[in-house]
Amino acid sequence: MRRLIGRFLLGLSLLAAPGLANGQTEPANAEAVAIFAGGCFWCVEADFDKVSGVLSTTSGYIGGSVPNPTYQQVSAGGTGHAEAVRIVYDPSRVSYEGLLKVFWHNIDPLTANAQFCDVGSQYRSAIFYLDPRQKQLAEDSKTAVEQRFAPRRIATEIAPAGEFYPAEEYHQDYYRKHELKYEFYRWNCGRDARLKEVWGDEAGTPKES
Repeated sequence: MRRLIGRFLLGLSLLAAPGLANGQTEPANAEAVAIFAGGCFWCVEADFDKVSGVLSTTSGYIGGSVPNPTYQQVSAGGTGHAEAVRIVYDPSRVSYEGLLKVFWHNIDPLTANAQFCDVGSQYRSAIFYLDPRQKQLAEDSKTAVEQRFAPRRIATEIAPAGEFYPAEEYHQDYYRKHELKYEFYRWNCGRDARLKEVWGDEAGTPKES
């Protein structure tokens, strides 16, 4: 009887825990997860690794129809996936709203199916939400961006997070493993110049968030 009662109480606790039934938005250790797509995942990873409260970042693929896609498949544009980054963060140090602010200030929301020099739907900007609260906060933030840039259209997608596939190991922490190549790519792609053009002094990742 005690064992049955224990299982019943455990089931109730899991039902009450936010996000556990949908991608474990709030894992048991009080960490949380966000998923953003903003063009080249090397750059998105580098941007969010600078944010205080972010614990880890993983480059990968999401939003497509092909299981276990490879970089070659995704970069060819035939799988429907976007290059994205899965962010694990400490919500006691940085909020989801704070991450959204960093996200917007590190993308070009005015360009559809491309980011900077990378063109194709695999480089689209998107917020992949893991629960209703994230969806609402993402929509609210997009509304604020739409008001700022009206009447221009905001191309950034808001979509439910499906299966996230980590990218190949050589893509993880690329900006650290190949610092010079990464810096040249980012400069040559015109990412920071365009961010400055779109967002002015708000562009980029703040030192403290």
